[in-house]
Amino acid sequence: MKRLEGFQRGKAITVDFEGESISAHEGEPVACSLLASGEFVFSRSIKYHRPRGPFCMEGSCSHCLLRVDGVPNVFTCQTPARAGMRLDRQNAYPSVKVDIFESIDWLFPRGLDHHEMFAGVPVAEHVMAKVARHLAGLGLLPEKEAPARMPAETLRVSIAIAGGGVAGSAAAKVLAERGASFALLEREDVLGGKLRSGAVPKDAEKPLSSADLPKGSVRINTTAVGLYDDEHGRYFAAVSHGPEGLRLLKVYAEQFLVCIGGHPRLPPFENNDLPGVLAGPAASALIRRHGILPGENVAVVGQGESLKLLAELLKASGAQLAAVVDLSGADPGPNAFPGTVSGRELKARGRSQVAGLAFTRKDGEKMKVRCDLVAVALPPSPSFELARQGGAKVVFRPELGAFAVEADESGRTAAKDIFVAGGVTGGLDVRASAESGRRAAQALLGGGR
Repeated sequence: MKRLEGFQRGKAITVDFEGESISAHEGEPVACSLLASGEFVFSRSIKYHRPRGPFCMEGSCSHCLLRVDGVPNVFTCQTPARAGMRLDRQNAYPSVKVDIFESIDWLFPRGLDHHEMFAGVPVAEHVMAKVARHLAGLGLLPEKEAPARMPAETLRVSIAIAGGGVAGSAAAKVLAERGASFALLEREDVLGGKLRSGAVPKDAEKPLSSADLPKGSVRINTTAVGLYDDEHGRYFAAVSHGPEGLRLLKVYAEQFLVCIGGHPRLPPFENNDLPGVLAGPAASALIRRHGILPGENVAVVGQGESLKLLAELLKASGAQLAAVVDLSGADPGPNAFPGTVSGRELKARGRSQVAGLAFTRKDGEKMKVRCDLVAVALPPSPSFELARQGGAKVVFRPELGAFAVEADESGRTAAKDIFVAGGVTGGLDVRASAESGRRAAQALLGGGR
């Protein structure tokens, strides 16, 4: 991967990566620093010790975990780089690049069920259980005791919003214009979501910033992790990442709006876990947020508008497109990206990272292309968990192939105080997501009753 020219970055620094100095820029995610330095293999999987590299770049998978300053299992895609920090790979012996335990994958090509291996055999079953525990560990314990927990902070507002992406920020703007009391929680350090980091149409609206909303109404670097009730009422439990460390934030409200989008989807195909298979939103964020071209010769796979927009962004950023493969099963229409083919039966090629892609065209022709990245552009799988915890109903949507929160046009759910907007209701483009956020805000204010 290479850094793009003309991109504003933080101060140039170095970090220690297993005893070597790696160039980085202050504030960028550590994973970006490593990728830009040519490091693609971050760890090994806990059972078969297959190579692992970043996939989602948003803390939803575990492929970018490293030991950071003596603390194991840190999401490097969410950890800002700072001068002198120590980074170490984990879960491999003697090293990630040469891991003797990867032989497990070769010795058991049909899979290894360690729960039943030697079960019932005296002594052997206990030895096998001990070996399995050692092989499946996720790093060593931290070097030192964790710092004391900071006291929780409490907020009380009329409306609490989880997610400051397209839908959440659109809703917050309406609430601000009407003078409502609200708190907007956003896990990233900026608002806007796809508008700021995604592959979007050229005529998409500009994202809001925290300065566009009332002072104190926005909490960035704050992730809503649960929706609970206690003797004081119902509240979002959130983890706030500040200069002083982590803090629990309890946001009590009369009504709640969930706009946390969805998880990147990965279709099942052979070797889909190789470093170099990257979620579409991750690829676009690397380009737009961090100024890093994720691959120079890229195969883009997926369907719908997401496929076309990502292919356009990659090409405009300087990547060569080895293939653009539509997985929907339909013939590409006239509005598809030029050269798109309908394909199936994907297989990523390569040993420690992606070196190519094989697939079968709709007409049956077998195809192989060389590439250094497979970018997966599919509608996200709705993040329904938080709304469901609050009592919202979740249903399976066959057209999405995923579960989503059930809600009416204004975002009302089965729980009278829980509203939803954006991707949690299904795959929406940026225009539809923004409009759903505005409708939900009106309903929260009573305008949709």
